[in-house]
Amino acid sequence: MNYFKNILSGLAAIFLAEFVPGSWSMFRGISEQKATGLGAVAGGLFSPLYWTLVLLFFALFFVASRLGNKILRVFLFWIPTLVVSAFGMTIAVLLTCMFIHIRRQ
Repeated sequence: MNYFKNILSGLAAIFLAEFVPGSWSMFRGISEQKATGLGAVAGGLFSPLYWTLVLLFFALFFVASRLGNKILRVFLFWIPTLVVSAFGMTIAVLLTCMFIHIRRQ
C-alpha cells in the first residue's frame, strides 16, 4: 500500500505542478521567446520552478498520507490526490484521443 500511496503522491504532484502555475505564467514572456518545436512545448518541464513545485507537492502529499488520524488522511491525502490524478489522466487521455483523431484525417 505504501508503494501505491507514493506513486499516487508523485502523480498528483506532477499534475498539480503542471496545472496550478500554468494558469498565470502560460503567456508570460511569450513575445520574448524564440523556442520552436519541443523547446516550445516542453519548456516548462525543464524549469527549476516546476520541479520545485513537484517536490513541494510530493512532500505535502507524502506527509499527509502518513497522518495518524484517518479523517484527516482522507481529506488531506485521498480526496485531493485521487481528484487531481483522475482530472490529469482524463486530460491526458482526451489529448491523446484528439491527437489520434486528427492524425487519421
